[in-house]
Amino acid sequence: MNRQKNIIRFALATGILLMLIKFAAYLLTSSNAILTDAMESIVNVVASGFAFYSIHLAARPKDQNHPYGHGKVEFFSVFLEGGLIAIAGVLILGKAVYNLFFPETVGNLLEGIGLLAFTGLVNFGLGTFMVKQSTQLNSLTLHADGKHLQTDAYSTVGLLVGLTLMYYTGWIWIDTVLSLGLGAFILFSGYKLLRRSIGGLMDESDAALVEKVADILQEYRKEDWIDVHNLRVQRYGHELHIDCHVTLPNYYNLDKVHDEVSAIDQLINNQLHANAELFVHADPCIPTCCHYCRVKDCPIRSEPRSKDVRWDKLNISENKKHF
Repeated sequence: MNRQKNIIRFALATGILLMLIKFAAYLLTSSNAILTDAMESIVNVVASGFAFYSIHLAARPKDQNHPYGHGKVEFFSVFLEGGLIAIAGVLILGKAVYNLFFPETVGNLLEGIGLLAFTGLVNFGLGTFMVKQSTQLNSLTLHADGKHLQTDAYSTVGLLVGLTLMYYTGWIWIDTVLSLGLGAFILFSGYKLLRRSIGGLMDESDAALVEKVADILQEYRKEDWIDVHNLRVQRYGHELHIDCHVTLPNYYNLDKVHDEVSAIDQLINNQLHANAELFVHADPCIPTCCHYCRVKDCPIRSEPRSKDVRWDKLNISENKKHF
């Protein structure tokens, strides 16, 4: 967790510096498009500040009032970041429409282009680093902040292309068109982050993780794991909570059932490389399971195995056995 905090601290300090550089470029050029980029940098700084707080809070251990830990605060961080980005997009579009009727004189474009190019390179490098670290540290906050910086860098590239074209052609209207395009792009980016945070707060199952868990169970499945169903995955900060039902031979005693459940828990934690808490409900097999059951020399088999069910994200998520 200290590593995440250090990354966010560095991102916050870098964001403040780049924001000042972008506003300096705006004051130098009076370009509405550059102002658009500078306004988004304010969002970067505020979001990084809240991200630091959310990571600090998410690191707190579970307690009586928070039996699942404090990890969900990261979804609030992403919600705030998405909301701020959306608001920035609306303001940018409003300013661009205003300049359609009241255009401003633009100057010193070459110097402004140089300053923006520097900020774009820094944002892309830092954003890429944060996204990679988010995968290793299983942090939604780092991923959201890193993706935001990458998005900022992409928008800067488009802005640089437009400003360069304006510098060589003298077409001032390009400045307003760039602002409109970037404003719409930023607004859409904010919507995507809001959608992701609301899904997490509503305990929406993570489809990508469900597929990954299904692939792991399929690859390492044991013969007496007759089927796995009703599997759900929720993310709580850097922790995962996984629920599922596992069908086992009905003649297993409690010790044997416990061993198999523990084996599934250990398998998922080892292969996901994440801190996953599993709640596994063991179901006894019934005669209609026999036609796809892999157990050899089963003493209670009612019919031979006639088919094989491959576990995937669809059948492993359904709340029913696989017959």
